[in-house]
Amino acid sequence: MALLEVKHLKTYFKIMRGYVKAVDDISFEIEKGEAIGLAGESGCGKTTTALSILRILPSNGEIVGGEILFSGNEILKMSEEKFRKDIRWKGISIVFQGAMNAFNPVLKIGDQLIEAITLHEDMKKQEAVARAKKLLELVGIEPGRLNNYPHEFSGGMKQRALIAMAISCNPSVLIADEPGTALDVMVQAQILKLLRELKKNLNLSMIMITHDLSIIAETCEKTAIMYAGKIAEYGSVYEIFREPLHPYTIGLIAAFPNIKAQKTRMKAIPGFPPDLLNPPSGCRFHPRCKYAMDICTKKDPELIPDKKGRYVACHLVNK
Repeated sequence: MALLEVKHLKTYFKIMRGYVKAVDDISFEIEKGEAIGLAGESGCGKTTTALSILRILPSNGEIVGGEILFSGNEILKMSEEKFRKDIRWKGISIVFQGAMNAFNPVLKIGDQLIEAITLHEDMKKQEAVARAKKLLELVGIEPGRLNNYPHEFSGGMKQRALIAMAISCNPSVLIADEPGTALDVMVQAQILKLLRELKKNLNLSMIMITHDLSIIAETCEKTAIMYAGKIAEYGSVYEIFREPLHPYTIGLIAAFPNIKAQKTRMKAIPGFPPDLLNPPSGCRFHPRCKYAMDICTKKDPELIPDKKGRYVACHLVNK
């Protein structure tokens, strides 16, 4: 049994003109100690998937279908009190996008770490302070910086402190939403190295959300390529990067620079992602796909596994 299973998840946002189908029937799973990457263009539903798992959607967001199983338990049916006590932060935690604005600017870093610990753990403040110091040390920050305010930390240090907060209650699953955002290349590399080390040393399962395919190649065993609220291709990182099958995955990889390949001009995918308020019929990628057939405009392709366990949602591949 997988540690986390997402089954046919549908999350919509209600606006004045109707419902935006941000996540529309996606499924994937993650084993203990495994990392999966969610990749795709901006607006494809990656972050909405994470917010759905943690049940922290904006007020106009609603999970309208599907199941999410954590250690075999259906967490969407739990009461908010039980979910907050047993799952959010203790079982599944998140490193939010944009560490620059993640901390309260008028509270010390240590106070915010200690608050996260005492809210979820039966622990006295003195014990929480000791754990906070160990957490900072674990992510490469001097324990004495516990008394600093957020403005006294660099961007990379804020990201490390945010990771420390995310692992403060020993979660089984860590969601990292664009962990390299607004950081320079060298600091990004340090943060990714830290995440890999924590995954290995703490036996963490991870969901890596990014539009940067190189990050997924470096940190994950599996990946789900998302497009317009759906999963186009899902399987092992090695198989998908070595031989992508879905036309969108092929285009996405071709649009990404490869320093080891022959130097050629990168090719952008023509067109734009669809309006999820009124998505196209059939395959949502068909208006941009050069291989589109008549059936692609009428029937939504199923996500079907091949002999190697890779899933592809494409009429051309699965015919």
